[in-house]
Amino acid sequence: MKPIQVGLIGAGVVATGVAKVLERNQNEIMRRAGRGIQVTHVGARNLDKARSTLGIAADYSSQLEAVATHPDVDIVVELIGGTTLAKDLVLKAIAAGKHVVTANKALLAVHGTEIFAAARDKGVMVAFEAAVAGGIPIIKALREGLTANRIEWIAGIINGTTNFILSEMRAKGLDFGVVLKEAQRLGYAETDPTFDIEGIDAAHKLTIMSAIAFGTPVQFDRAHIEGITKLQATDIRYAEQLGYRIKLLGITRRRDDVATGGIELRVHPTLIPAKRLIANVEGAMNAVVVQADAVGTTLYYGKGAGSEPTASAVVADLVDITRLHTADPDHRVPHLAFQPDAMSDAPILAMDQVITSFYLRLTVADEAGVLSRITGILAEHDISIDAVLQRESAEGERQTDLIILTHDTLEGSMNKALAQMQALPTVLAPIVRIRKEELA
Repeated sequence: MKPIQVGLIGAGVVATGVAKVLERNQNEIMRRAGRGIQVTHVGARNLDKARSTLGIAADYSSQLEAVATHPDVDIVVELIGGTTLAKDLVLKAIAAGKHVVTANKALLAVHGTEIFAAARDKGVMVAFEAAVAGGIPIIKALREGLTANRIEWIAGIINGTTNFILSEMRAKGLDFGVVLKEAQRLGYAETDPTFDIEGIDAAHKLTIMSAIAFGTPVQFDRAHIEGITKLQATDIRYAEQLGYRIKLLGITRRRDDVATGGIELRVHPTLIPAKRLIANVEGAMNAVVVQADAVGTTLYYGKGAGSEPTASAVVADLVDITRLHTADPDHRVPHLAFQPDAMSDAPILAMDQVITSFYLRLTVADEAGVLSRITGILAEHDISIDAVLQRESAEGERQTDLIILTHDTLEGSMNKALAQMQALPTVLAPIVRIRKEELA
């Protein structure tokens, strides 16, 4: 049977990995797909560099749209990133009747609803396993492997750069700025690391997973996003003493206790019990925990980025599309797991409606009655205390650190309590607040 013909747009790190994996594993891929998969067209701005980097025989063109709509191309692989040109090329490929594979999480998190609707109208597939957690097959797990389950929540370490930084801060006791420079030197962080360290990259990925888990439209603009730039080595050390580790987590949770139902969608630094497996994911690795009613807790772990790990997911999508190339569109797995006419309209909850527990660090005057005033304010807002740690003052010091762990409470209640505590004359610095999840 004639090989499926692929138009590859982009010639960067992931595209190079795709070319290598397809060449090296062609026999295995053919046995699984039922026919060969061949990159026959490549679109890139710098053609000499693309030929040298990819090292494959194909028709090279600097006209990216021509590759996306070429009549001989069956599947378009978009690997250029961004949300403007990539969106235009993907929509034109779909309009030309091409299936699409993309590793572009930002594109799908922001424009996924429009792209999936266009693909449905044309009867083509958009596959995106590589868009979330690199080589970890979390999209397939959520969309197919767990389809019998009612998913309750997902929590993931889904950005390798931030996990490397936090791992180094914990292991070496260094502050954020020092470790960031080292991460950039080693190539773990970009020259401009904003998307990673501010949590935006993780939020793109979480938005996609949440939509698949709960059958809602992609709603990146409703996600709550906090990065790790304000984290201090002091809090990582205190968390360790209390039996916790701090990770940048993406968390999405179904909530049935609010009037109309709702979905939590949030990315922020989080204390996790050190005994949890996900708390022990170190370096640039990724991990996702899924809690579902039938199967219970499952953990997916592996490399979340890199040339061949991400290429592994891209090629897996190519195999899936090749298998289903001639299938009736109505009998394919829906893009977001749920049938389009059965999507939920459950809203994304505002952060003051989120329920979680908290780590608080207060720098307070070392005098009698301070703790009782603090705990009194928490009690006024029905916030119960799980643990208290007070650092002994050195001789001559007039201030000390007071660490409080709370039980679950509404974020809105905690916000009100924090405002009152911050106003106390005995609270001498801005209060540090980090959310805490038991993930039980």
